[in-house]
Amino acid sequence: MFQGTGSDVGKSLVVAGLCRAFASRGLNVRPFKPQNMSNNAAVTADGGEIGRAQALQARACRVAPSVHMNPVLLKPQSEIGAQVVVRGRVVGNAKARDYQAMKPRLMAAVLESFGRLKAEADLVLVEGAGSASEVNLRSGDIANMGFARAADTPVILIGDIDRGGVIAQIVGTKFVIAPEDAAMVVGFLINKFRGDPRLFAEGLRLIEERASWPSLGMIPYFAAAQKLPAEDAMALERADPTRHGGVTIAVPRLARIANFDEFDPLSLEPNVDLVMVAPGEPLPVCDLVILPGSKATIADLAFFRAQGWDIDLFVHVRRGGRVLGLCGGYQMLGRRIADPKGAEGPAGEVAGLGLLDVETTLRGDKALVAVAGTCLANGARFEGYEMHIGRTTGPGTARPLLRYADGRQDGAISQDGLVMGAYAHGLFVADSQRAAWLATLGVASDLAYEATVERTLDELAAHIAEHVDLDRLIKLARY
Repeated sequence: MFQGTGSDVGKSLVVAGLCRAFASRGLNVRPFKPQNMSNNAAVTADGGEIGRAQALQARACRVAPSVHMNPVLLKPQSEIGAQVVVRGRVVGNAKARDYQAMKPRLMAAVLESFGRLKAEADLVLVEGAGSASEVNLRSGDIANMGFARAADTPVILIGDIDRGGVIAQIVGTKFVIAPEDAAMVVGFLINKFRGDPRLFAEGLRLIEERASWPSLGMIPYFAAAQKLPAEDAMALERADPTRHGGVTIAVPRLARIANFDEFDPLSLEPNVDLVMVAPGEPLPVCDLVILPGSKATIADLAFFRAQGWDIDLFVHVRRGGRVLGLCGGYQMLGRRIADPKGAEGPAGEVAGLGLLDVETTLRGDKALVAVAGTCLANGARFEGYEMHIGRTTGPGTARPLLRYADGRQDGAISQDGLVMGAYAHGLFVADSQRAAWLATLGVASDLAYEATVERTLDELAAHIAEHVDLDRLIKLARY
């Protein structure tokens, strides 16, 4: 099990790289994360949802993602509450304090899913959540040491030297966690190292001496990580604007933005400037505005208006600019959004942006399904997934954006053809579909995105294998 001294120390990336490295050795490998908190989710083949990081790790293992790889997923809907997903299905909403009381009841499901993966694999690589030193949350813990102790899984602690203070991160963890938890740790890794490793030799010695844990390696900073899907919105906080030249595509960074990794292919396009617009900043003059998905559409529509982005968007449309709404963004573009039973928050309804002649009611079961078909705006094939609640109807749907392979239609196009929306995520992943969108904006694309991800996973695996003794890790695994 790989636990971190804090959030964003690179646990997901290290596990993904090790998944590919061990899979390339011929081992049958599975990723596992007992509890994840993220609005970046992926649809599994069995019609559930898991954290996007575990889907990437499954890809690194060269296996299909399963709900058992991430049995508990928390999807934040407010500052203090989240939707609780167990084995791919929504079981309810809980505030942080209420969820603490739920955790002990979820441990059985977590251990059963872990047992299933163990039974079918040579090696299971487990990722912790947040920080191993959050002793205030230790009671009933299912994400870090609570799981490690219950599953009798040895722990490797990962520290992030790039943020500074890695000696205190690791040594401090040893001294705040319980001795019984510290006994589960079999060593530590230093991640994101820059410079001459010889200059940190004394630091390693100090950590080993004061924590009584051995060093298992120092992993240099892996710059190509930006080519892989990000796990959660923390990536947006530290991301630099992608400035390539050519056309400009703006995506407003909603407070509860979801599934934003679908814009990763656009960020790698050499002829695209992808601008993730931060709160408080105006929408720039651009060629295309994309309204992204949201975990709480009505709340994020209010947030959108509070930034003044609605005014910017109307000006953009009057200038002849194009707009695309995806999932929650599609719902916002309509005339009205109703939530009669409080599916996403307080019951009620609000006026939409009115750029598409449709209305949405947030009700019914959550749609979780892989989809494929043809985009009617450009004639190119696409593959993606639906992940939403709500039904959208109205005259605008007579001009759909997508036609699925089973004949169903999705989305709407305005009469002037400038404003479009649909529920399907992932439109920009397929190279032909992305190229067709960019062609309408006047630029060409020759990016092979899926091949880029595969190549980057291979490079990540080789990068880690160069600096970490994989045979030693195998010996540390418990059978």
